Amino acid sequence: MKIVSWNINGIRAFKNGIKKALDSFDADIICVQETKVTRDLLDERTAVVDGYNSYFSFSRGRSGYSGVATFCKDTATPFAAEEGLTGLLANLGDAVGCYGDHCAFSAEELQSLDSEGRAVITQHKFMRGEGSETLTVINVYCPRADPEKPERKLFKLQFYKLLQSRAETIEGLGSHVIVLGDINTSHRPIDHCDPDDVDNFDDNPGRKWLDTFLFGSAENGNEGEVEDSESSPKCMAGGKFVDTFRHFHPTRANAFTCWSMRTGARQTNYGTRIDYIFGSRSLVEKSFLSADIMPEVEGSDHCPVWAQLSCTLMPSPKCPSLCTRYMPEFAGRQQKLSRFFVQVSEQQNFSRNTAESLPGSQEAEEIRENVSPTAVRMSVGQKRPSDGPPDASAFKGKRSKQVKTANKPQGSLLAFFKLKPSSEILSSQSLMPSAKPANSSSPNSEEIHKNPEIHKPKPNDVTDHSVTRTMLTDCLTEVREEAEETRLNTEGQGCQDEIQIKATSHQETKDSKKGKCPDFWKAVLRGPPQPPLSKRESTIKQCQQWDLTGKT
Repeated sequence: MKIVSWNINGIRAFKNGIKKALDSFDADIICVQETKVTRDLLDERTAVVDGYNSYFSFSRGRSGYSGVATFCKDTATPFAAEEGLTGLLANLGDAVGCYGDHCAFSAEELQSLDSEGRAVITQHKFMRGEGSETLTVINVYCPRADPEKPERKLFKLQFYKLLQSRAETIEGLGSHVIVLGDINTSHRPIDHCDPDDVDNFDDNPGRKWLDTFLFGSAENGNEGEVEDSESSPKCMAGGKFVDTFRHFHPTRANAFTCWSMRTGARQTNYGTRIDYIFGSRSLVEKSFLSADIMPEVEGSDHCPVWAQLSCTLMPSPKCPSLCTRYMPEFAGRQQKLSRFFVQVSEQQNFSRNTAESLPGSQEAEEIRENVSPTAVRMSVGQKRPSDGPPDASAFKGKRSKQVKTANKPQGSLLAFFKLKPSSEILSSQSLMPSAKPANSSSPNSEEIHKNPEIHKPKPNDVTDHSVTRTMLTDCLTEVREEAEETRLNTEGQGCQDEIQIKATSHQETKDSKKGKCPDFWKAVLRGPPQPPLSKRESTIKQCQQWDLTGKT
């Protein structure tokens, strides 16, 4: 079994295609960090890769930020998968479980710690000897402590504390555990290009946490050699996990995994080692064969790290519900179409308003950390919509419900496909031209001869738009009611009473609306105007008007 971890600094790192990049590692499990993609920006080519099943975690409050993903070969399909460390985002059906004691965290802190898409957990089974054992892989992207924002330093330490609690709880209940990813802290001076330039290197809170998390992490690098003095920080070397790279290469120097892109530090190997693969002690001692870094792989400001184990994974016959292939937008045509009829969330609107391209440099992006870790746009306690295998019953709409809502102006869209051809509507209505107002002036024959266009009807002669829309709505409603009556006639013997009621109601409504449709068509299709009066007829008409008013 081979496992790989890589901070890709944006999903764009797979320039030649994600499948080609995954295949190049020849690994069973590939964990990537800092995908910088939210769910609404995730495309199908990245989410569903032939030969792999993938599990993503997205940032809830910010687009183009953070995010992790785990790709497993189909021969290494996990039995359970879960997003986050707290359990607030887990699906109860196939969650990993083993959450530990959260008494040290408030509810607000737990929501905040899982709001940035920094952890995905997959659980596998493997053969070793004559029996099967459980392996849990925790893929994490730990926060960066911005010196200008003290709240981010606290957020990072809280994330470390939660990660250790979850990993040790899972390990304590009988599963082997691998914690891997971008830890964002170089542990020892040998892991830093210039430790003397860092103030109080050993007093860094992140390094102190690594001392408690790792076994045999004394400064001399020899496992188990811990000073007896309780006052010395080196005595805190009794953790349950092992740094696999230092386990196989305890004294290798200049082995870095991250370099600054601003200064081109990769060319001079002026970097740090902050990407790790940690394994539980028993697993490292019995199953790990080798571990190393891959500085030759470019495309990011980090390089991949890998490890190989002497065990064979047993694939699950079915992917967990967190798998991206179960997302409605990737599960099939019908489910894709249904997304167009649901309200878009604020987070998706926020993401679309941002730049189409993803951010580039990790450092340039991480300098702009979140203003407050508690300012989360979307509650992480809510489960992702439809995170699981698609349910066929969810797409069986009842036709009767759609028809009942069709008599409303904003009813079901399907009702509008039941309209009769326009020729039938026109043939059933009277298209009488409207009378010309008596006070309107008519052009004489000389004016028509000089300017033939004056006799043509103008587009603006149509009546008020609001009245036109109201009449059109009435006509469409009547047509839909006729279609409903026709449908009811085919329902069978069991619906005779309903047919009678519908027909009676339809007849009463039809009688009450009688005459509206002809008025509508008269207003829209006015027909040719009346012929102009001759000079003689005009003189006679004027004389009649004068006579009626008493003039001579």
